Amino acid sequence: MQNVKLLIEYDGSDFVGWQAQPNGRSIQAELERALGELLQEPVSTLVAGRTDAGVHARGQVASFVTSKQVAPELIQRGVNALLPPQIVVLSAEHVPESFHARYSAKQRVYRYHLGLKQTALRRDYSWYVGGYNIREDLLQQCGNLVLGEHDFSSFSKIHANVDHFRCTVDRASWQKIETELIFDVRANRFLYGMVRALVGTMVDVARGHREFLQFQEILKAKDRSRGGASAPAKGLFLEEVIY
Repeated sequence: MQNVKLLIEYDGSDFVGWQAQPNGRSIQAELERALGELLQEPVSTLVAGRTDAGVHARGQVASFVTSKQVAPELIQRGVNALLPPQIVVLSAEHVPESFHARYSAKQRVYRYHLGLKQTALRRDYSWYVGGYNIREDLLQQCGNLVLGEHDFSSFSKIHANVDHFRCTVDRASWQKIETELIFDVRANRFLYGMVRALVGTMVDVARGHREFLQFQEILKAKDRSRGGASAPAKGLFLEEVIY
């Protein structure tokens, strides 16, 4: 048996998310279909993080076990020939039997894009906020508040099936690159909908819909109803999984 690790890039615009679901196309279903066709056996994948509908990835990681002895480069080339163009396997490699795409991960990195200028080419990959007066200093002040270990219940979707809501964030930085404001966040784990809820609430503060001190109160409240609306999925990318 071979344990294989895949590095995957995808455009999530037309998918219901990573996880296979009966109500639409998923990244997982397309990948497992292509791998099964290539290897001529059923394939079940494990994934580092289940992205929501409309969320993209530049560095998603999945793993699977196969009974076939196939070189990784042949798996990469063969599966890419069978996948839809919105999904690309960037690399494949054999890994130890103990490797688990999710549980072996130490940290994950997400990036969110805010658009300051209307654009045709980037409209599906950023949230246009150029119509608001966004204070960049307030965005970063909010980012500074989430550094360290906190209970992020106020920024998790209700009824999340998790043992606890504590995450340790060691990067939460905003930067302006050309006509976009970009939020980079790195943590040991992320809750369901956490990054989009954080960004949506930060933008509320930065455009004056909430006071800065309210953001701190929301974080401490451990109550999702106190937070802002989630930012649109289209601006979110899973950038990297760190092992």
